[in-house]
Amino acid sequence: MEKQTLKQRITSHILGLAGILTFLPLGGLGWAFSSCSDLMDTDSELVENLEDNRLQEPTDSVYSVMGIIYKLQAIADRTVLLGELRSDLTTTTASASKDLKAITNFTVDTENAYNRISDYYAVINNCNYYLKNVNKDLVKNDRKVFEAEYAVVKAFRAWTYLQVAQVYGNVPLVTEPLLTEGDAQNAMNQGFVGINEICNYFIDDIKPYVDTKLPVYGQINEQNSQKFFIPVRALLGDLCLWAGRYTEAAQYYHDYLSLRTAPLPTGRSSATWADINTKEFRSTRSSLSYGSQSSECLCYIPMESNGFYGIKSELTNIFNSTSINQQFAQATPTKRMRELSAASDYCGTYTKADGSQDTIYAPKENLDNSEYAGDLRFGTSFSNRVSNKERYARTSNEIQSIDKLNRNGVTLYRINMVYLRYAEALNRAGFPQAAFAILKYGLYADIISKQIDDYERATGGGMISFDGDNFTVENTQGIHSRGSGRAECDTLYQIPMPATQLASRADTVAYQIPLVEDMIVNEMALEGAFEGYRFYDLMRVALRRNDASYLADPVSRRNGTVDDALRSRLLEPKNWYLPLQ
Repeated sequence: MEKQTLKQRITSHILGLAGILTFLPLGGLGWAFSSCSDLMDTDSELVENLEDNRLQEPTDSVYSVMGIIYKLQAIADRTVLLGELRSDLTTTTASASKDLKAITNFTVDTENAYNRISDYYAVINNCNYYLKNVNKDLVKNDRKVFEAEYAVVKAFRAWTYLQVAQVYGNVPLVTEPLLTEGDAQNAMNQGFVGINEICNYFIDDIKPYVDTKLPVYGQINEQNSQKFFIPVRALLGDLCLWAGRYTEAAQYYHDYLSLRTAPLPTGRSSATWADINTKEFRSTRSSLSYGSQSSECLCYIPMESNGFYGIKSELTNIFNSTSINQQFAQATPTKRMRELSAASDYCGTYTKADGSQDTIYAPKENLDNSEYAGDLRFGTSFSNRVSNKERYARTSNEIQSIDKLNRNGVTLYRINMVYLRYAEALNRAGFPQAAFAILKYGLYADIISKQIDDYERATGGGMISFDGDNFTVENTQGIHSRGSGRAECDTLYQIPMPATQLASRADTVAYQIPLVEDMIVNEMALEGAFEGYRFYDLMRVALRRNDASYLADPVSRRNGTVDDALRSRLLEPKNWYLPLQ
């Protein structure tokens, strides 16, 4: 067989498996729809007759949106695995598959099951087809019939392009449906673009839909279908954050979180020591929740409960001991994850004999469970116990459980992770006090007036203001308090200050920004571990600072000592991306 060029191989993958499946259902989620189109074949000169497939009826549009969600299922697990297994927080076990081990070792090749750029372009091509053919200007009863779905599909496409750029680096930017081999070749001849170009393009593309209401399909298989759709404001925040447009990113995040009609305070959920008053530090409790039914979960890709109907997530069988994997989990926390968690100080309050309150720091040694040292988010979400089985039993005697997986799908947006990105954007926009307040106190009127100085409040204006009725001490807390006790009382947890007064306020802010950013990135690790964010958080900051070691150092130290070969490899940013097929 004649050897294909890289461009030919990518063209073949984009066209060959990115077929137009506009009407495919998600059978297991309860839709009684039927498939109306065939997979595209690269040898077909014309596989769709556009005139026969105009989307004119509301049911057509619903079928199409659900068909795109069906295609998103193919990349759902990957968003977690590629972001988590390549980070410093998680590694593979001896029981992991060859393909998973290759992800962890940065040795993914073009045959790896998780390296299929065509799956991303399947989503993109379906989105392009929908956007090209839907009658978006159709009006009935003084309402644009397809307005909500049109915005949803625009967001799906933008989000997918952000993912493909994070995974592959430079990629083709294709915004027209590819229906023939000639279409694909023409698209490829336009060249490849990087993440900055992609972000800037899609910021402009989805900005007009920031106020468009999501579709209302009701409960589907006892799931709130509105959580299947990506929030445009939050996505705009992400795109601006990656593009270095920090003030815009902060404003989009703020406006999404503080929307008067649907405010999103942090909540007061946390993992705590249950016996802090007795100072025993033996038992913990957690009110943290990560499932699709939780108010924390803002958006997720719904997955099938049965593989017969479509794609069932494998994350539970990768991260947990189950009967399917004979109790052999394939991914597990690293030593560095434990070190990051233990490095935090748990500061609690207790009632003294005279009835007054005082602070106390939890010990880090001589605990019944060493994983409770420091921040409790790790220890209360992860467990590993040894069962009394025969040494040579066919099933593992180590039972691992990570209680952070969404059983109904793969979570894309969660409230407190959005707050941390908001903090990252604020900090880089020149507002380190407000950014740090998100970590330590949460943002509400009293904190904003007390913890943020006049200059930053005046300059930040509406970007750091929160309605006093919707955001209060009763429903808001610092993100650090979710696992490290009463962060607002912790005198060890402070915004970095120079040892001596600097010449100007600007100098002080410049000193603080990278240090506060480090604190935010650490908090992202504590809050988002096992959810697939970590590698990309490190990547984003490393690119921003033009410092590959920001990613290379922690990842190469994941097992406690530096892997010099891995560090050397990761000091070359080209090795952060998967090879194109």
